[in-house]
Amino acid sequence: MSHEVATALDLPFPSPGGSVELFLDLYTGPQPHIPAAAFMLAPEGQRPRTPPGLNLLPVTGKCLEGPAFHRYIANLRHALTTAIHRSQIGVLHLHHLAFGATPALIQALPSPPRIALVHGTDLLFAETHRDQLTLLRQSAGAADVIVVPTGAMADRLLQLAPKTNPRKIDKIPWGIPDHLLTTPPPRPAHRHTSRLRLLYAGRLTAEKGIEALLRAIPLTEAVELSIAAPPTQFPGITPLLHRLGVRVQYLGWLRRPQLWKAFADHDVLVMPSTTLEAMGLVALEAQACGLPVLYQPVPGLNETLAATGLATNFTNPAVLARDLTRLRTTPGFLSTLQEAGRANASRYPLSTTAAALTHLGKQLV
Repeated sequence: MSHEVATALDLPFPSPGGSVELFLDLYTGPQPHIPAAAFMLAPEGQRPRTPPGLNLLPVTGKCLEGPAFHRYIANLRHALTTAIHRSQIGVLHLHHLAFGATPALIQALPSPPRIALVHGTDLLFAETHRDQLTLLRQSAGAADVIVVPTGAMADRLLQLAPKTNPRKIDKIPWGIPDHLLTTPPPRPAHRHTSRLRLLYAGRLTAEKGIEALLRAIPLTEAVELSIAAPPTQFPGITPLLHRLGVRVQYLGWLRRPQLWKAFADHDVLVMPSTTLEAMGLVALEAQACGLPVLYQPVPGLNETLAATGLATNFTNPAVLARDLTRLRTTPGFLSTLQEAGRANASRYPLSTTAAALTHLGKQLV
């Protein structure tokens, strides 16, 4: 079967984050939702075992600005030109409007129609790096259709790239694996502790809000916090943990099936993001597994979760302590959130996302 889609994510495999998981969910595996020539970067050192359908590009030197950034794009373009059979490609899926893979794909394959898929990091980096903002605006102009998962993403994109034609922006929510909705991991019916077991799962970068969460923990009674985060990032918060006197259980960086099992050992997923979330896929996965979500109502998350999670203010320790106490002591509160969460997650099967993207591609070809 010939490939119809070419797509690339210029991150080393395997990198943490929702964008990577969505990319792998859509294009890789024995029977991918969207057959594609899909590429990520080869990591340094020993070549890792990759899922079927994923190709690794031996390109190094990823950076964000200046002449080195343009050399990096040129190297990516050369690698993609060498690896892709042009005659098999009908559509480009451009993940990220910024970074290197999008301009490299456009330069390597200038003819096929282009569907750009916006992620949160595109917008965040465009706000802080001039070259990334320039590239985001160029990519938005070059795309035939720009797909956003939430209305908040469209709003932020138009703030950054006001010359973008709003009529070519299409909202297609991201999705979570269908099997997680139909057969989630088993979850204990009853809690066996009076303490509220909190789980933080994600990167520990500043916009994820972990510091505000940690500062509030000492003011809160009867809670335990577990953190699932990349091992390269966790040491960065250990000085703060010592300074605050906060004890956490570090779980390491859990691959998806491990994380889904870990959901069953906790009572609440906490999402203290400070600025923006494209979609909040980990929140939806938690809801599918029966884990209620406590979240900061930033753009993106407030649209994805709304009243199916509990919105709070992680930057106000007194408010957060109050809401955690409510969750721990109010009879039936957690089970009500579980029920609402499962119903919400069921609205976002990955197969629906893939079908919408495939339909969009057929319209363009």
